[in-house]
Amino acid sequence: MAKQYETVIGLEVHVELATKTKIFCGCSTAFGGEPNTHTCPVCTGMPGSLPVLNKQVVEYAVAVGLATNCKITQYCKFDRKNYFYPDNPQNYQISQLYLPICRDGGVEIELENGEKKTIGIHEIHMEEDAGKLIHDEWGENSLVDFNRSGVPLIEIVSEPDMRSAEEVIAYLDKLRIIIQYLGASDCKLQEGSMRADVNLSVREAGASEFGTRTEMKNLNSFKAIARAIEAEKNRQIDLIESGEAVIQETRRWDDNKEYSYAMRSKEDAQDYRYFPEPDLVPVEISDQWLEEIRAKQPEFRTQKLERYEREYHIPEYDAKIITESKKMADLFEETVAICSNPKKVSNWLMVETMRLLKEHDMEPEEIRFTPDNLAKLINLVDGGTINSSVAKQVFEQMFEYNTDPEAYVEEKGLKMDSDEDGLKKIVEEVIASNPQSVEDYRSGKEKAIGFLVGQTMKATKGKANPGMINKLLKELL
Repeated sequence: MAKQYETVIGLEVHVELATKTKIFCGCSTAFGGEPNTHTCPVCTGMPGSLPVLNKQVVEYAVAVGLATNCKITQYCKFDRKNYFYPDNPQNYQISQLYLPICRDGGVEIELENGEKKTIGIHEIHMEEDAGKLIHDEWGENSLVDFNRSGVPLIEIVSEPDMRSAEEVIAYLDKLRIIIQYLGASDCKLQEGSMRADVNLSVREAGASEFGTRTEMKNLNSFKAIARAIEAEKNRQIDLIESGEAVIQETRRWDDNKEYSYAMRSKEDAQDYRYFPEPDLVPVEISDQWLEEIRAKQPEFRTQKLERYEREYHIPEYDAKIITESKKMADLFEETVAICSNPKKVSNWLMVETMRLLKEHDMEPEEIRFTPDNLAKLINLVDGGTINSSVAKQVFEQMFEYNTDPEAYVEEKGLKMDSDEDGLKKIVEEVIASNPQSVEDYRSGKEKAIGFLVGQTMKATKGKANPGMINKLLKELL
């Protein structure tokens, strides 16, 4: 009988924090920018320059720690992690090894079958990001952009508690939503503001000892992570089955080829020759400061889900989609506060907004229209000023340009025509022009009236009142 194997996975998740300036200097953290323009002597590692800690970095790190049920280390220090790499200007990175700011936490994930599981968090520590190497595709040169050097990071190190790609994605998604709700980062994998390194080993099912692990880098989407886990699991099983040893190493995933290759042997802590950072004083987090940060924690998704069910009575499915993004949840709540119609607000977000986001390949965070304009649109439909097909047309304009729907309807003459006498003449003409549909309707085919409604709407350029058309058609037929 074939041996059964179990996959053991732990993650190191790096999150770029949403501060305006870098962790140890006043340079901008904005994404993009011409290479080496967001730099100064500190973040390019010039001799004699000294770091000064950004207070906001500490507050974000503590907020994430509290939200992931960690113990906060109220007296913590920075350490030097020594390694030599072209994108690392000082030849060391300021990080935390001995006293990380958060420890011993965990988050609960929910799998597709409804099963819940807690993934332990070993620690969260603060550190600075390195620069970025840009490899010349045509030549043999590599250039360095130091714009990213010194951007503040937290590294969230999980326990090896995950056993499948599904659990990994659920864990990452949970972290992403928590951190976005805190406003601590936008967590965009494609821009590198959230990066996950996957530590994976396999062992025979039922074994207590861990197998030899590898670390995989260059994973910039949930789909890439899932594919990389599957491929690495199979690679290690094939090695074990053929009697070869799995080597502890760092591997780089190529998502186009769906293949990983060895980058370097995996270092242990002693290889980095850590020692306390001499240029920074220890960080002391007073009880009062800790309570101030705790008091600012937002209402998280799990709490929102319970409240939405209780307060707004919208379906659980709708609530889950809406609360997946803080931007969408805020938009929903603010619009409901204006127009007091949760189900209709939910419908516009769930159907038309989601459709257009997909069409434009946009994230909910990029939505331009305001709660005020969405409420106005809902009121225009409810008040009978425009019909639902015109409303969709107006919404597309609003989605693209945040246009005021009331002004747009007025300017384009889109108000619903409720002139019964004028509409009656058009309906009579439609009946006269479509004898077959009239015959079908009279012989019991109820659906035939739908075609006649459509023809009338076409004749009125979509501005007629559909309820009035239905009423007139039934009377005249």
